[in-house]
Amino acid sequence: MNILTNPGKLRGFERHINVETVRVENVSRRSVLKGLGIAGGFVLAAPVMSRPAFAAYKTGADKMPHGTVVDPRVFVAIAPDGIVTIVAHRAEMGTGVRTSLPLIVAEEMEADWSRVRVQQAPGDEVKYGNQDTDGSRSTRHYLMPMRQIGASARAMLEAAAAKRWGVPATEVKAVNHEVVHNASGRRIGFGDLAADAAKQSVPSLESLKLKDPRDFRYLGKGEISIVDLRNITVGKAMYGADVRLPGMKYAVIARPPVTGGKLVSFDGAEAQKVSGVEKIMEVKGWPWPSKFQPLGGVAVIARNTGAAIKGRDALKVVWDDGANGKYDSVAYRAQLEEAARKPGLIVRKEGDVDAALKGADKVIVGEYYVPHLAHVSMEPPVAVADVKGDRAEIWAPVQSAGGTREDVAKTLGIPEDNVTVNVTLLGGGFGRKSKCDYALEAALLSKALGAPVKVQWTREDDVRHDFLHTVSAERIEAGLDKTGKVTAWRHRTVAPSIGSTFAANTVHQQPFELGMGVVDMPFEIANVQCENPEAAAHTRIGWFRSVSNIPHAFAVQCMVGELAHATNRDQKDMLLELIGSPRIVDLSSVKDLWNYGEPYDSYPIDTARLRGVVELVADKGAWGRSVPKGHGLGIAVHRSFVSYIASIVEVAVDDNGKITVPRVDTAIDCGTYVNPERIRSQIEGAAIMGLSLAKYGEITFKEGKVQQGNFDDFPVIRIDEAPLVTNVHIVPPGPDTPPSGVGEPGVPPFAPALLNAIFAATGKRIRTLPIGKQLDAQG
Repeated sequence: MNILTNPGKLRGFERHINVETVRVENVSRRSVLKGLGIAGGFVLAAPVMSRPAFAAYKTGADKMPHGTVVDPRVFVAIAPDGIVTIVAHRAEMGTGVRTSLPLIVAEEMEADWSRVRVQQAPGDEVKYGNQDTDGSRSTRHYLMPMRQIGASARAMLEAAAAKRWGVPATEVKAVNHEVVHNASGRRIGFGDLAADAAKQSVPSLESLKLKDPRDFRYLGKGEISIVDLRNITVGKAMYGADVRLPGMKYAVIARPPVTGGKLVSFDGAEAQKVSGVEKIMEVKGWPWPSKFQPLGGVAVIARNTGAAIKGRDALKVVWDDGANGKYDSVAYRAQLEEAARKPGLIVRKEGDVDAALKGADKVIVGEYYVPHLAHVSMEPPVAVADVKGDRAEIWAPVQSAGGTREDVAKTLGIPEDNVTVNVTLLGGGFGRKSKCDYALEAALLSKALGAPVKVQWTREDDVRHDFLHTVSAERIEAGLDKTGKVTAWRHRTVAPSIGSTFAANTVHQQPFELGMGVVDMPFEIANVQCENPEAAAHTRIGWFRSVSNIPHAFAVQCMVGELAHATNRDQKDMLLELIGSPRIVDLSSVKDLWNYGEPYDSYPIDTARLRGVVELVADKGAWGRSVPKGHGLGIAVHRSFVSYIASIVEVAVDDNGKITVPRVDTAIDCGTYVNPERIRSQIEGAAIMGLSLAKYGEITFKEGKVQQGNFDDFPVIRIDEAPLVTNVHIVPPGPDTPPSGVGEPGVPPFAPALLNAIFAATGKRIRTLPIGKQLDAQG
């Protein structure tokens, strides 16, 4: 716990940037020590080693790179005026994590939230622990460590007050930014205690007494706005594109249009004639696959971004398209679907599916297709780098500050300690900004030019050079007996794997992809077999919000709708019958079961909770209610990121096939939660994103090249298309229910609920996304 006499000096990179644009502040221990080492109130100037955390409930946090860190001296600072500064070590991209994690500390510390300031940590996973802001795991991995940090700071403040007053520590208590001694009526503020508290030893984790949740003032209570809300609203928040450094150059890059392609030659004569263009140079590329390394190409350096873009437009470039030059998405879809009709690698097997299907009274077959999807976050990739000798400083909207630091160091061949990564706000991420290729491009150009460089991607760059969500073909065969009971289930899933981004010849989905709605299928069916035929990648594949849950939940939950129709059953009733009895699902037959990185003992598949969200949304969403002609209701449920989500979508389809969504109801069981406002926000956003992807989302390839480039041919829904009403119903957590994910789980059930609703409204079964013009024939 640091004692600050001038919190303003925490602005570790303000000296570099036009002060008018600075809104997100970064703090590093190095800058604190340098800026405050001579201040009389600063007493913890000696470097300290952070302690690894223990957890009251087991998570997979310790298996993440660098695990977790619990140390109030790293995360908390108190100024003499009582202002408490809490470090946020994860990236903010709309999930509210820059608010929620510090809020947990403040709750346990008994700090008054109105007197708390949040500082963004730079990339340093040795100091702060894992900084990967993905996988919807920030709260579930850091709820307990952040509570322990706050409790440690509170204990140090209480010990300092007790020593000053000469009373036992058991007689004092921190309450709302003060420590009070009830017996004498004395009280003292945090600011007045800070210097003495910093002299206290950090208590052992085993000795900490955490607050009773019944005494929480903030966690799970009321509405806590995100700390950046005002600056975002009035346009003062700082994103990557807002960074300005003295002497900075501006760059855009012409990249190979085909993944794995390379530069043959270029002519920059016309580009050099563009006013403002200063230099044209080759950017090093890495052979594909190469993790997040740059694709390479030709950079145009200019005095501003507009000139750089015009210069790039004037380039004459010759490319060698390489092995993926014939990639065609229409032909590839046919290959995937053909593969799904043949046996594949068996990844789950219970009973005898072949015999059960052969002996079934009826077999229902569904084939489903989801195309490549682009992230298109509102802020395209951008990064600023300043490389001087063997030192580099980066400013960028990255989801993994620590990972970016590591990759920059390796790419430049310099010590990781010599790299500083400053994290701005992210204008959306959805997994795209977990890949730091754009920051590496900026670092390479800055090193070559000997000057600060901003690399700005255009929307076309973003769409055409994305790490795309994988394309997928899914085939499900379900056998029914004479009573309509499902007795056999065979699911074949065929999709290029994210593993192909890291290693050549990766042709099967990885355990973490198969664990997203295939091998973890929770239905109570006697004969189950899941298969994974081969599929080679021909473009960069990456994480996307909800990842493989999107195609897998789409197929499974649409099949539930088809089974309900085939057996003349209500959708909800069919779904509950398939889920079966309340139980912990036994997946001992699955080799390499992946459970979102969490131990199965802490986060099992609990069908009671799965049934619970179905029943809750059916109740709150008035399932079975009367709807006007042309309207229909659809339902779907899915467990992902160890949360349980069920959605009911009401759709309206007019005579021209135009669809609108009057109402969405979603029930979420995410265990213990921090801020219900953010849960509602994330689920509302998931409904918008889910509808957008279902209606329009499709990236296609011809001769290896992405055919889309901007919102005119890869549209997202506009405000007049968004669901009119989105109701979010949060399941109150049990006393021992650990936290689970929120940011991603809302997307997977949306599309199948929508398509089940379309069938209810029109009688037309859609198995291919996007919906596009498939309903144009209505009338």
